Amino acid sequence: MAPRQRSASSEDEADSGYASGCSTAGLPEVYFTRPHLKFLNQQLAKLDPRDVLKWCITSFPTLYQTSAFGLTGLAIMDMVDKLDFTLKPNIELIFIDTLYHFPQTLDLVERVKQRYPNLIIHTFKPEGCETTREFEEKHGMQLWEADEEKYDYVAKVEPAQRAYSQLNVDGVLTGRRRTQGGKRGELDILEAADDGLIKVNPLANWSFKQVQAYIKENNVPTNDLLDQGYRSVGDWHSTQPVTESEDERAGRWKGRNKTECGIHNKRSRYAMFLADQEQKRQQELSEAISNGLEIEASS
Repeated sequence: MAPRQRSASSEDEADSGYASGCSTAGLPEVYFTRPHLKFLNQQLAKLDPRDVLKWCITSFPTLYQTSAFGLTGLAIMDMVDKLDFTLKPNIELIFIDTLYHFPQTLDLVERVKQRYPNLIIHTFKPEGCETTREFEEKHGMQLWEADEEKYDYVAKVEPAQRAYSQLNVDGVLTGRRRTQGGKRGELDILEAADDGLIKVNPLANWSFKQVQAYIKENNVPTNDLLDQGYRSVGDWHSTQPVTESEDERAGRWKGRNKTECGIHNKRSRYAMFLADQEQKRQQELSEAISNGLEIEASS
C-alpha cells in the first residue's frame, strides 16, 4: 500500500489518520491525512536516522534515494549499507546527471560504486541528451543564463519526474537538512508532495558537524572539492566555495535570490513552466500561420 496525500476533509480530521477507498484491484489505497502526517513527523523527529530508515523500509513498497553525492547523501548511503535490520534495505539510488557536474563529482560516483558494490545507481540525463554537446545543440549555449527556469526544468526537474515515473517510486530519501539554510530551515522529516510522492529527510535534524563526524568516523568517500572550500556541490557553473561564516549552501547560485533548483519546489512551479512553454508555442504557431497567410496574399 503506497502512502499518498489528498486534501483532508472534516471527516478525515476525525478519523484514525487514514482515509481509504477501493482501488480497481479491490485493495484499499492508503493516504496520509494532514493530522497523521503531523503525528508521524513528531514521532520520527525523536528517532535516530537509522531508525527512521527502518521505518521507511517497512512503510514503502518502492523506496529510493535521490542524491547528487553531497555529504549528507553519502552519509545516508553508508547508513543504509550498514543497517542492521531484519528486513533487507533494498534501496536503490537515483542520480540526475545534468551533464554539467564537476569532474570531481563524476569521479566520486565511480568511487562510490567501488565502495558499495551492491548499490544500484539509476542515472537519468536531460531527455534526448547523452553529452553536454548534445544538450547545447538542442537547447543552446549557457541555457542557465539565457533561461534559468527552463534550464532547471530540462536538466533537473524533468529527468527527476521521469525517474519517479519509470521506477514507480512511492518514497524517496533525500539529503536535505534544516541547517543547510534557505528554504530548508523548517524542513520536516516526512513530506508529501502535491502528486503524492513522499520525501523523507532522515538527517533533517543533523548539523553539518554531525554529518562531517559521521563521514570521518566511517571513512565514507567524499568529493575532493570539499578540500577546496566547497560545502554543497552542484553544477560547475552555479557553485562556488564558501567561507566558514556562510550558510552551507551559500555557494549555490551566489548573488541570486535562489536556494533550490526546482526539484524540491512545489509542483505548481513545473505546471506554470509547462503552461508558459505551451503558450509560447501557440503564439509562435499563430504568428507563423499569420505570416504565411500574409505572404500568400502578397504573392
